[in-house]
Amino acid sequence: MLTAKENLRQTIIDGGKPDRYVNNYEGIYLMMHPWIMHSGALLAPGDKGKVNAWGVTMDFPAHTPGAFPVHTPDKIVCKDIEEWEKYVKAPPTDFPEAEWEVFQQQYDEVTSTGKAYAAPLYVTGLFEMTHYLCAIDDALVYYLTDTDYMKDMIKYITEFELKIAEGICDHLHPEAVFHHDDWGTETNSFLPPELFAECFVEPYKQIYGYYKSHGVEFVFHHNDSYSANLVPYMIEMGIDVWQGTMESNDVKGLLEKYKGQIAFMGNIDNKDVDFAGWTPADVERVAYEHLDGYEFQSYIPCITQGGPGSTFSGTYVELCKYIDQYNSEKFGFTQQELEDARLDLQVLFG
Repeated sequence: MLTAKENLRQTIIDGGKPDRYVNNYEGIYLMMHPWIMHSGALLAPGDKGKVNAWGVTMDFPAHTPGAFPVHTPDKIVCKDIEEWEKYVKAPPTDFPEAEWEVFQQQYDEVTSTGKAYAAPLYVTGLFEMTHYLCAIDDALVYYLTDTDYMKDMIKYITEFELKIAEGICDHLHPEAVFHHDDWGTETNSFLPPELFAECFVEPYKQIYGYYKSHGVEFVFHHNDSYSANLVPYMIEMGIDVWQGTMESNDVKGLLEKYKGQIAFMGNIDNKDVDFAGWTPADVERVAYEHLDGYEFQSYIPCITQGGPGSTFSGTYVELCKYIDQYNSEKFGFTQQELEDARLDLQVLFG
């Protein structure tokens, strides 16, 4: 029986031979590092008016999947796209060695078990940073009317990310990275594919190429939206796993077209299992619907939320329970064997 880490790896690689379905995030542990601790990104539900390291004011309303920027006129950071350099100032990227040492120990503890990838969590990605700084409506207009200014800002944010990547690789030596950047709504991408490619393919090739040239085997990119029209660009960027693939993307169709080139981690939309009044029967039904008829290769059944957890308490653990149950019924593994093959389930929220 494969460990959760190796089963995940065999699912991702072309021609791999997994022996069961990967169960959500069981093969990857999302890890912290000095930047994310200083970034101001780690809000708790109910937090309001928190200002992050880029100067963006954030709220985290209860019963929502994450924090959101506040864009009243007085809170918008970039008040004029033509003078973005006047307003947008990158935070420091140097952190004390003592801080890195604390996290290095945590990474070593996970990696030494051989049961999970220890993956640094990175938020907020390039597209999201631009609309955090400008406000989403303004940013979408700027991409059409002031593309060159937006590309200049993206280059600036990319240079910042590369400095963070350098610190992570030099100190923590991860085998995988888990990077957030949402690129659309449930029904469409925010930008036309050609414009998206013009703005983001080369910057992400730089970022993900840096990680891979420094020992990272797999790039997991969280993007819980419709982005089926962007998959060729994801592959070009160097993304190995698109986490957050919503049902609206037609995951079976994506697997038929791209199996072996990129893995799809998701297909279990939060709205289907993670809601007020959910029941175990709801979760069991949805889990089985998204396992029956799917093959292993390049498919990782998972909640679309960008981390191991749920908005309403208990949903994520219940979903893991029923994927275990399915693996036991279909492939003969005992519950104890499944648990022994992985670390304790990581639950970051919910």
